[in-house]
Amino acid sequence: METQFSSALLENAVTEISRLPGIGRKTALRLALHLLRRDEREAVALGQAIIDLRRGIRYCKVCHNISETEECAICVSPARDHSTVCVVENVRDVMSFEATGQFRGVYHVLGGLISPVDGIGPDMIEINSLEERVEGGGVSEVILALSATMEGDTTNFYISRRLARFEALKITRLARGMSVGNEIEYTDELTLGRSLLERVPYEV
Repeated sequence: METQFSSALLENAVTEISRLPGIGRKTALRLALHLLRRDEREAVALGQAIIDLRRGIRYCKVCHNISETEECAICVSPARDHSTVCVVENVRDVMSFEATGQFRGVYHVLGGLISPVDGIGPDMIEINSLEERVEGGGVSEVILALSATMEGDTTNFYISRRLARFEALKITRLARGMSVGNEIEYTDELTLGRSLLERVPYEV
């Protein structure tokens, strides 16, 4: 097969790098050529870091956050309030909330949002495990901290219906400091922290 470049190795590197989100072939080529100009040890270190990441990272069996052990550092921390569970869409949202320094509870990562258009139903995200977690006892509040989108609102509604049978459970949502349509990861830390601290009871 004829390659675009003079080297099939370069072609292969560009192809693989361009598979990353937000990186086209021109950017991939620039990165590949940059690595060629650097000391070989830097390229080897980068490659090894990626391999270690892929092989070493797992998901917490409690909250589904990324971890290097069965349970993540947040879930095992005695300094966290384990009675307050903040429900988020993905791992990036956990990082966003942690960056605010305003939340001392624990998390539950859904791994997505309900989206019939995209063929994503309730059974395809971690809602069953959230219900089991509440059923296990010790949880007094669930904060629905999902993006202010149609998918986020749909998921909020579904979760609130699933958890409605726990009469003593307090279900809250973020204050509407975020504009409608905004995603958590693109909201600034100040707004996100205020929305969390000023959370309100969830009402259908």
